[in-house]
Amino acid sequence: MSAAPRDVRPTEARVFAGLDEAGYGPLLGPLTYGYSVFRCARGEPPHWARLVSAVTRERRGSAARLGVADPPLIVADSKQVFDRTPRGHMRLEATALAFLAASPRGAPRSGREMLEACPPGLAPDPADLAQHPWYDDLPATLPAHVTSATLTEHSARLTAALAHAALEVAEAGARVVPVGALNRAFARFGNKATAHMALGGDLCVALFERFGAEGLDLTCDRLGGRKRYGAELAGLFPWAEQRTLREESSWSEYDLCQGERRMRIRFVEKGDREHFAVALGSCLAKYARELVMGAFNTHFARLDPSLAPTAGYVQDGRRWLAEAEGACVGLDRRVLVRTR
Repeated sequence: MSAAPRDVRPTEARVFAGLDEAGYGPLLGPLTYGYSVFRCARGEPPHWARLVSAVTRERRGSAARLGVADPPLIVADSKQVFDRTPRGHMRLEATALAFLAASPRGAPRSGREMLEACPPGLAPDPADLAQHPWYDDLPATLPAHVTSATLTEHSARLTAALAHAALEVAEAGARVVPVGALNRAFARFGNKATAHMALGGDLCVALFERFGAEGLDLTCDRLGGRKRYGAELAGLFPWAEQRTLREESSWSEYDLCQGERRMRIRFVEKGDREHFAVALGSCLAKYARELVMGAFNTHFARLDPSLAPTAGYVQDGRRWLAEAEGACVGLDRRVLVRTR
């Protein structure tokens, strides 16, 4: 397996974006896609070293190293940022909401607003959400785990660090795909990996249309686990000229051009290790999914207080389904359990 180069980008790119998912494997709960977009005045991609006064990728010792009372924002693979403890929820929420607050849209004020933090047309359909009653239990106000004062302090440090690095959060958010919509995608495409590529690909198209005229450099985690994406990109961008730059086991890269719009897009195994925007996308995807799973557990605990909460992963999801039979009476299984 060849090593991935750390700094490969299209000539004159000024916008750097990253995309990652959370919840590809579970039995219960949504599939979410997080993305972040940075406009870079110096033409250099965002990196931990450029935001070191406010952000780290390490969980231990970072507060003392930076000389601050609170730990800095942690941007890394969400599995490193988050665990199901109060501190884990605080770490994840602080990172997600501080960066969202720095974006033009601003931080969501409720769980419902978090679902709308994505390009037009990609938020969950309200009629579809009505079939998933636990979405009514999303937090009425955010933040839910850190105090507003703590979030304000993080945001101030982040704003100063971004300005010093000549970086702008041009856009950030998460696409949430509820189980019912996900099952329909599985049925439509007949394949889990193909559905995954299509749902994530919608975001790629939206970002190209929004930022392609500035020169967009987009790094994605491996959507659907492929090694070659040329045919899929041709389907997503039939109106664009496409050039394959490389297709290897851990790294696939392409140039797309349509008129003044241009984009270099790559699919990288473990992209959140070296690409800041992908790592932030991972955190945003995880935060959106955890908000929904919190609402899920709140809803069903109200129906059956004896139910232990679940994160929705296969083994524990099966346990939960066996124990929740009474609480699920009358609920369409197609909006509760994934078919793939």
